[in-house]
Amino acid sequence: MSQTDRRIATLSIIASVVIGLLRAAPLGLEAQSQPSVSRVGFLRPGPLAKEALTSFEQGLRDLGYVEGKNLVIEYRVTDGSLDPLPGLAEELVRLRVDVIVASTGTAARAAKRATSTVPIVFVAAFDPVENGLVSSLTRPGANVTGLSNSPTDLAGKRLGLLREVVPHLKRVAILSESAAPANAALLKGAQAAAAGLRLQSQVLAVRSPDDLGAAVNEARTAGGLLLLDSPLFVTHRARIADLAIRARLPVIANNRYFADAGGLMSYGADYLEMYRRAAGYVDKILRGAKPGDIPVEEPRKFELVINRRTAKTLGLTIPPALLLRADHVIE
Repeated sequence: MSQTDRRIATLSIIASVVIGLLRAAPLGLEAQSQPSVSRVGFLRPGPLAKEALTSFEQGLRDLGYVEGKNLVIEYRVTDGSLDPLPGLAEELVRLRVDVIVASTGTAARAAKRATSTVPIVFVAAFDPVENGLVSSLTRPGANVTGLSNSPTDLAGKRLGLLREVVPHLKRVAILSESAAPANAALLKGAQAAAAGLRLQSQVLAVRSPDDLGAAVNEARTAGGLLLLDSPLFVTHRARIADLAIRARLPVIANNRYFADAGGLMSYGADYLEMYRRAAGYVDKILRGAKPGDIPVEEPRKFELVINRRTAKTLGLTIPPALLLRADHVIE
């Protein structure tokens, strides 16, 4: 082969390589331009209020996550029962989600039993250290972190608010879900708070929605009703509010879902703000942070919600000073 022929052959090879690279380059650039898709699991024992869900999703959007583009959320919820949680948690693990958001400590415990590797962010978990979710608030350890719920001593605050509306209150019924893991601590705190206010307390424990009617009917002899935190109660909040109104019974609960549904009052952590903050935890983990290194945070904001319409139905007058202290008044 002559020198000229060799030169032509070499140039042909080079040209082929260059053309191949040019053809491959757009594919490579296109692949790089496609954002990776994060998969988030969401686990809850009972339907989540639309407002809280919207708050969580908006928090993610504010951080640059768009569902259907670079984010997929796998929702797994129950009808308020705790029994399906372990199976649903295992299902999320099988889907290879990048992180599990567990609404309530009960859901977080189910997720923790299902995996020791997938990061878990809990929302509104009572006493996560005492209940074995984390080693400490500042250094959670393992694969779990999140936002804890309000302390048990808020029962005294709620009963005090109830007494402002019902000045002659002597006896209060306490409604609790016997299957709720946090029940013992919450009930103990509520009974101590009632005793501190010199109120007689009547404990009414329920196991299922079928027990609600009889429980509220039994509470009719009391001057007021205190609801303890429970997925069952959140799920059936409208029914509880209706039963209480029919029984002429003023109710105070731990979050605004009850007041919105027709309960007289609620006082507790601002759940919408907590779900917005949960989105920040998810973002940190998706960016590479280890959940065990992210401190657990407690509620920053508490809100008092008064349903003035229900007060009128019950023939109660809300003191003007209490209305001024309310964060929201439902007319």
